[in-house]
Parts: sequence; C-alpha cells; structure tokens
Amino acid sequence: MRERNPIPQGKYVPAKRCGNLIFTAGMTPRNNGVLIMEGPVRVDQDVSAYADAVRQAVKNALVAASNTLGENESIQSVLTLTVYVNAQEGFIAHSKLADIASEYLCEQLGEAGVAARAAVGVATLPGNAPCEIQLVACC
Repeated sequence: MRERNPIPQGKYVPAKRCGNLIFTAGMTPRNNGVLIMEGPVRVDQDVSAYADAVRQAVKNALVAASNTLGENESIQSVLTLTVYVNAQEGFIAHSKLADIASEYLCEQLGEAGVAARAAVGVATLPGNAPCEIQLVACC
C-alpha cells in the first residue's frame, strides 16, 4: 500500500511525470499538512537539530515521486537533489543539511539515491520552514 502524497499547500501537484522522468514540487517538512519545525536554520545550532525536518522534507519528495509509479515500476535513480535552506545570516553549513537528505535517499534506495546536488541558502521559505527539498528522478 502506498503512503499518502504530501498535502499541497496551493494549486500544484506533489509530483509530475513525463516519460520516465519524475519531477517533484518543493517539499517542506510537513506531516499531514503541518510543519514539524519552523524558523530559520540558526548559526548557533548544530545541524543535527534539523535532521528530523530535513528527513521529513526529503521523505515527502520521495513519497510524491514514488506515487507516480505504475505497478512493477521503481525509482531507478535520483538524478538531482536540491536542498533550499532558510538560513540565518552567517550560516554556512548548507551542505551538511543536504548530506542528511542524501543519506536518507541512500537508506531508502541504495546507490540509486546518490544524486547530483545543490544546497542553496535563501532568506525565507513557505510557512517559515527551515528547509525545502525538490528532486528529479527516473524510473
């Protein structure tokens, strides 16, 4: 049985497939439509404090991508992973947060979860989420 798609916060779909490519919407760390953490990623906080939020966001993206698959299909590879970080001024460990997302994908998909990646600091994110994750996969 499939997990339910993350609940869109606007007029969009959680993931869209074109041929064997799957593009997800940006996913924040929401569980049943509610953010599990809010606020910017702080300079004085260890990145491990944000692990649950990052894992929830990447899980949402992977669930959305997986729900585009037909019977007997699977994700063959995550091609790109983009991690947006609502970073407090002076925060520079964006890649360490992205590592948490990469590790989750590898736990779930093995080597197929290793992707080209970008970690981008931004001033704000929807709902004041600490992170947002988007991925492109192929099946």
